[in-house]
Amino acid sequence: MKTRYVTEMGMGTDVHGRNYTQAAERAVFDAIHHSSLHFFAPLGKTADDMFIDLLIGVPEPDKVDADRVAAALPYGTVSVTVQKGGLEIPADDSKDAIVIANAGIIVRLAD
Repeated sequence: MKTRYVTEMGMGTDVHGRNYTQAAERAVFDAIHHSSLHFFAPLGKTADDMFIDLLIGVPEPDKVDADRVAAALPYGTVSVTVQKGGLEIPADDSKDAIVIANAGIIVRLAD
């Protein structure tokens, strides 16, 4: 059995170029830089013992390189799910857009 210890949320954007992967990476970066985890030693665990569910929401999920986004997390075993979500704000000329990605990160440790 695995117990959830952390849930973090983040948002990332790509302002020009509609780069969904970059927006997703920035959302992950935003999420993981809001906390400092101090429970490993008392639990007899290390950061490598984490099981991480990474949830990404973007308007066009098939445009995200899930492996590249997973690599933004330096520790643990990462499972990525990319689904429809986020937001795209079109430019006035409709040739470009701001892509907004959302990330949810759930960290579990085996009991």
